[in-house]
Amino acid sequence: MTSSIGLEGVCVRFGRTVALEPMDATFAPGSMTAVIGENGAGKSTLLRAIMGLVRLTSGRVRLDGVRRRDIAYLPQAQEIDRSFPIDVTDFVSFGAWPRIGLTRSLSATEQQKLLAAIERVGLFAERQKAIAQLSGGQFQRALFARLILQDAPILLLDEPFAAVDAKTTADLTGLLRGWHADGRTIVAVLHDIGLVEREFERTMLLKHGLVAHGPSRVVLASAIAERQARARLVAA
Repeated sequence: MTSSIGLEGVCVRFGRTVALEPMDATFAPGSMTAVIGENGAGKSTLLRAIMGLVRLTSGRVRLDGVRRRDIAYLPQAQEIDRSFPIDVTDFVSFGAWPRIGLTRSLSATEQQKLLAAIERVGLFAERQKAIAQLSGGQFQRALFARLILQDAPILLLDEPFAAVDAKTTADLTGLLRGWHADGRTIVAVLHDIGLVEREFERTMLLKHGLVAHGPSRVVLASAIAERQARARLVAA
């Protein structure tokens, strides 16, 4: 897989509010990048801009080797209406839609892929449960099963481990490692700096625009130094 994302002068404003100042960056094919920053720094806006879900004020998003509809996007869990009366199997089946279309039913092969994805995330016993009955961790597993079924070359994940237990985080992080080993391009918004240090080779630091982007050890050291300098100013 050789899919990459290029940002060329990408800027997003909501009225007078600047969500993202003009920024240039590239997510290279097969790279695995954590996006970090304080709340409101523009992290989720960046992913939505790549997906075409927010209007760019200026600039453009360049997609090489992939169509936007083939990118797997995992929004924050709270953005999904879990009151909708649908069971785990049907929910996960949405991952096949970019490949087969909205009006076609799943073939026998696709059905096998669907059940295999559910089993892989440990939800086979819950496959007929309504998604409203799932715990937070189980629902996140269902979202990852949908990503498995979509089988996309690029994955954009918005806080994929928020409010889930350590076991679920460990299991789902294992899936990320596997996707990275397959050569997929992964961009994930994260708050757990320890997880970033352990698992992500590259990090992008945002603060209403690009502050730093490069090897994680370099970017995280810069972020820590900036935080310490701010703390000294406040203390003074």
